[in-house]
Amino acid sequence: MTDLQTTFAGLKLKNPIIISSSGLTNTAAKNEKLEAAGAGAIVLKSLFEEQITLEADRLRNPSYYPEGSDYLEEYIRNHALSEYLDLIKESKKVCTIPVIASINCYTDSEWIDFAKQIEQAGADALEINILALQTSLQYTYGTFEQRHIDILSHIKKTIHIPVIMKLGDNLTNPIALIDQLYANGAAAVVLFNRCYQPDIDIEKLEQISGNVFSHADDLSTPLRWIGIASSLVDKIDYAASGGIHKPEAVIKALLAGASAVEMCSVIYQNTNSFISESNHFLESWMQRQGFKNIPQFKGKLKAKDAEGINMWERTQFLKYFSNKA
Repeated sequence: MTDLQTTFAGLKLKNPIIISSSGLTNTAAKNEKLEAAGAGAIVLKSLFEEQITLEADRLRNPSYYPEGSDYLEEYIRNHALSEYLDLIKESKKVCTIPVIASINCYTDSEWIDFAKQIEQAGADALEINILALQTSLQYTYGTFEQRHIDILSHIKKTIHIPVIMKLGDNLTNPIALIDQLYANGAAAVVLFNRCYQPDIDIEKLEQISGNVFSHADDLSTPLRWIGIASSLVDKIDYAASGGIHKPEAVIKALLAGASAVEMCSVIYQNTNSFISESNHFLESWMQRQGFKNIPQFKGKLKAKDAEGINMWERTQFLKYFSNKA
């Protein structure tokens, strides 16, 4: 009997497929259908700190109504939170799989105290996204990484449910940061968050949005870093995000050391049917390989000599390009 169960961030999942935060998960009705299609867990569409702040700033007009500015900002925040808490509660009513809340934040402020109310609403875990480009000329090296640790520490003092950190790929050393996140209470990390891609229209001479969806080739980056990180920081769980466009990608991520995968673009492009297709493929592959459960092969192909990765990378680089000459 093949068992697809896995454990991620202390949560028991019936299979390793997690639907990532997006418009796919912004209503309870959609989440119910995702579970019916075979999802192992869902991450609710993120509550964006920056979006709430921008909306408050846009509507606030101190010169017109100075005594109401603070009230208006607080109202907008509370209204957004109230809607989000309703999404958690309604999703929990119709879903038996783990429902993971998501906050997209960029400051260590009192704003993240919303986490306590998210826990009280019934979320099974909380995923934190801290995605930002560091472009200041006065930037001090390491402050972006420290922001991750500060926000995590703040939240861990507030709630008891598992906290998952979803990282961007613009980090100098993800391994060192993951080690510190584990030390400060993170239950899992997701590698990697996806920045929206810019493009330029050369006829209209304006900036436009690039490709919104990820591509199968994007899988290489999370595979590399999960393979290394799961060797060096092995007491925290990992999920791969980005490039999960074929059922084979789920297996590759697990072999590299992931406990689960987060998928989004492929569902938009292929509908919910891709979830059951991936589960069936995983089960069939496990039967062919003689594996009865995921722990038997998880991490089987992670980096064995993680300390020697840099030398190996340089050697392969030289071999590749010497063969091209």
